[in-house]
Amino acid sequence: MSGHLRAVADSGVFQRLILGTILFAGVLVGLETYPEVVARHGGVLHALDQLVLAIFVIEIVIKMGAEGSRPWRYFADGWNVFDFVIVAVCFLPLDAHYVTVLRLARLLRVLKLVRSLPRLQLLVGALLRSLPSMGYVALLLFLLFYVYAVAATFLFGPSDPLHFGTLELSLLSLFQIVTLEGWVDLMEVQMDAQPVVAVGFFISFILLGTMVMLNLFIGVIMSGMAEAAADRDTDERDARGGGAPTLADELAVLTQQLQAMQRQVEQVRRRGAKQAEAEPRSRATS
Repeated sequence: MSGHLRAVADSGVFQRLILGTILFAGVLVGLETYPEVVARHGGVLHALDQLVLAIFVIEIVIKMGAEGSRPWRYFADGWNVFDFVIVAVCFLPLDAHYVTVLRLARLLRVLKLVRSLPRLQLLVGALLRSLPSMGYVALLLFLLFYVYAVAATFLFGPSDPLHFGTLELSLLSLFQIVTLEGWVDLMEVQMDAQPVVAVGFFISFILLGTMVMLNLFIGVIMSGMAEAAADRDTDERDARGGGAPTLADELAVLTQQLQAMQRQVEQVRRRGAKQAEAEPRSRATS
């Protein structure tokens, strides 16, 4: 029985069905944002929502049944736990006061799309793997913000107290600048009083805060993606029984190659000996 359920869970038809159901669930949640649609077709939307929930429950049952006598192994995969939580929240006994929470729980079904697409899984895994390194980059970025915010408060606070009057306002204004939104207007306010200082301050902050830091974040994420891809390839090899070759395996392969070369050399030597014996006979005959 578990073998049949495993075949169903791994089949392409079943996976495409789940993928289509996830997309359909996302469309249903989007339709619920239109009050006129809910007023007209609320009953139909509710019935379709229950159908979607039933399909997700069947998916969980099939995958747990595929584990045979050990259904708890279903929860060994973090993505399975994620799917189970999303479905379980929809069964919580929430009354009308928590209807918004229930709608948000249904919205989380769209995130099951990550579970259905391996490439998205790889990307999410890379982001999670990069969080520790990104934390150090964020700390470095905060130090940069803090130094520039203190300098901006001293330099530009008297001439532009609306944006640089306090340290908090300076931090908020620098966040606006790092998004490249309206930074020219902020710089022009300071151009009359301190043109050289204003140009040097704003341009240096944009180069460091936007160009350098953004590239650091991208580099950390790309490194995480490379590590996640390598781990996925290793897991796939291990699942197929073809893990990383050991030293004994490599020596065995080299031994087989040497033996094959020795056989080829022996064949060439025998051919040469036969040709050498045939040449005197041909001369004697002639």
